[in-house]
Parts: sequence; structure tokens; C-alpha cells
Amino acid sequence: MELTAVGKRYGRGGRWILRGVDLAVGPGELVRISGTNGSGKSTLLRLAAGIERPSTGRVARPGPVAYVPERFPPALPFDAASYLLRVGRVHGLSAGEARRRAGLWLDRFGIADRAGTPLSRLSKGSCQKVAVAQALIAEPRVLLLDEAWTGLDPQARAVLDEAAAERAGQGGTVLFVDHDPTRLAGRTGAVYRVDADGALRPETQEAQEAEPVGGPVMEIEVDVPDGSPLPERLPGAPERSALGGTVVRLAVASAHSDALLRSLLVGRPAVRVLAVRRREGER
Repeated sequence: MELTAVGKRYGRGGRWILRGVDLAVGPGELVRISGTNGSGKSTLLRLAAGIERPSTGRVARPGPVAYVPERFPPALPFDAASYLLRVGRVHGLSAGEARRRAGLWLDRFGIADRAGTPLSRLSKGSCQKVAVAQALIAEPRVLLLDEAWTGLDPQARAVLDEAAAERAGQGGTVLFVDHDPTRLAGRTGAVYRVDADGALRPETQEAQEAEPVGGPVMEIEVDVPDGSPLPERLPGAPERSALGGTVVRLAVASAHSDALLRSLLVGRPAVRVLAVRRREGER
């Protein structure tokens, strides 16, 4: 997905919310958009989704896009399952496949027992789970999460964390905004900040390195049978060492080791994990 010289304002004399935004995000990337309240983060995601049109510039999308807002409108004349079925059909899924995926996500978010409940009778948290499910059901090329964790219980937040990492690991492009500065820590490949002047700038390296890591260094040895290179960006930015043939050793802070393993196991290329151990000399 690529935004080129994108600007947004409302009305000819309106203030520029965003101006001169250039952003290119490739397959498999998980990117955080940060900034103060009202800086234009949500506007940026709506432009990326195609919900709004830019005042200047161009937005190019590589394929189907799914968007999750902070607040999901519950006043829709459907129950949870039938709504997800319709969304799946809109995305071109067969009725059977749409029904299967709807059941999978309702179960994963712990609301399978409310599949037949009208959206208007669901709690805010349950409605938000349906909102996330409708975005994930089509396995979109681009997933945009705008404070999508708001209103979710801790277990559902963890499920959404995993789902976002999985979508990136399977080659999707994921952009997200969240008020929790530790959201997806160690899994995010890049961070961009919307500044007060409406410009989008890469977060400074110092700010990214300020992210807490801690713990001993873990070494993960993997075999890549087809010899393909591992993705350039992996959770925790691990050190890499070629051990000969198709075997690679990755060294990463233990705080990021679980995220790294998940990314390796669900991503591309396919790998075999040969060993996971604490680096010698680490306590």
C-alpha cells in the first residue's frame, strides 16, 4: 500500500489535517501510527481504507482492504452470525466458507453462544468483537485497526494482538492506532508519527529503542528448506547468523522470543524450528 503526497482538509479554507504524507508499506509489515489526540491518525487510516478521499495526492491499495473503527454501529438489523455471513458474501466467499469463518471468529472471540443475538442487544464489547471479526473474515490484503482494542476485554485484546500478527505473518499489510504505547511491542516493524503540522515522520530510533525489552537473550535456530531469505523485519529485530546450508540462528531478547516464534511459524517462507535456548552465559 502506498500513499503519495497525500493531504486532507475539509473545505477550501479548512485547516490541513494531513499534508505531504508519503508512506509505503509492503506485504508482511505491521506498522504503528502514533501521535497526539486529534493529530490526524484516524483520518490517515480512513484515507488508507478509502472511506475518505484525499484532498491532494494519491492512495494505492494492493487488494482488498478491511477497516475496524473504534466504535461499531450496533443499530444494524442483523444478528451477529447473519451479519458476518453477509460480509463474507460481499467479499466473494461462498456461503459455506463465510459461515465457517464466521463461526471460527465468533468462537475465537468467545461469543459463539451469542451468534444469534441481534447486534442491537449485544454489549459494546461484544459488538466490537463482531466488528473485528467482520474485518478478519475475508483475510484482507490490508488490515487497518483504528483503536480497535477499545472496549475489548483482556482476553479478546490478546486474540486481536495474535490476529494482527498472524495477518502480517501471512503476507498482509497491517496498520494500527492504539492508545496503549506497548500495544504489539516487539512485533511492530516500523512506527510513524503524525506531527502537529500534519506531516507523517518515522519515529526516531531513540524512541523505538526506549521500548522495554529486558530478559536474557534467546537463540532460535531455524531451517529454511527452500533456501529463501527470512523477512527483513521480524519481531524484536533479532541478530542473524548463517550456520551453513539453510540453517539460520536468530538471537533476540526473551521478551520478544514468543512473538518471533509465532511470526516464523505462521509466516513465509516455511521454516522448521530446530532449537530454542538461552544464550550461553545469560542468567
